[in-house]
Amino acid sequence: MKKISSFLLAASFLCPPMLADDRKENNRLENCGVVVQEIMDIPDDIPQDLIDKSYCIIVYPSVLKAAFIGGGSYGRGAMTCRSGEHFNGPWSAPTMMALEGASFGLQIGGQATDFVLLIMNGRGANSVLSSKVKLGADASAAAGPKGRNAEASTDVTMRAEILSYSRARGLFAGISLAGSTVRPDNSANQKLYKKEVSSKDIVFKGAEPVPASAQKLISYLNKKSPKNLASGKEI
Repeated sequence: MKKISSFLLAASFLCPPMLADDRKENNRLENCGVVVQEIMDIPDDIPQDLIDKSYCIIVYPSVLKAAFIGGGSYGRGAMTCRSGEHFNGPWSAPTMMALEGASFGLQIGGQATDFVLLIMNGRGANSVLSSKVKLGADASAAAGPKGRNAEASTDVTMRAEILSYSRARGLFAGISLAGSTVRPDNSANQKLYKKEVSSKDIVFKGAEPVPASAQKLISYLNKKSPKNLASGKEI
């Protein structure tokens, strides 16, 4: 009995940090679902035709800008892709992602900003899921066009592998994140899925089920954009 009591006492000290780590990742996924729904439900924000032609979506909720002029940022979020060999299936379980080194021009003071990145082809998706990618160098990126109709920005959307959007203090805009890096957050994935698993296996192989905390995000995307309407099936 003494051994059992000692074990239970030790477990009681170990469990809170483990639960805290798990809660942190799950909270991020819940916030991702809220951000995506709030942004995409506004008609004049991200054009529906771009959402329908996207292969993957990355969401970074509440990225904090550093409190100095021309400062950088560090954010954590999640990425989901359309499943299947040709990115034409339902949206996948999420992989956790990190955003680093973002710079937004002259600014003073700290400010929380939500970011949504649309990945517009398979090459961009594979690149981001493989390693750290510098936007504008390793992958072409541009500020995403706004409005109900994106045809006026066809040249931009055809050239860019990644289109980026931001929302801060209620204001929504396409924003360039050139010079920033995005990468899989492997340590966060391990905490979330309770084992080591690669981002590619999560997204492409369906190695993990959709966590309960990501149900809002994934179910909303499956309803909002159930089919990939991109012309061609580049991998």
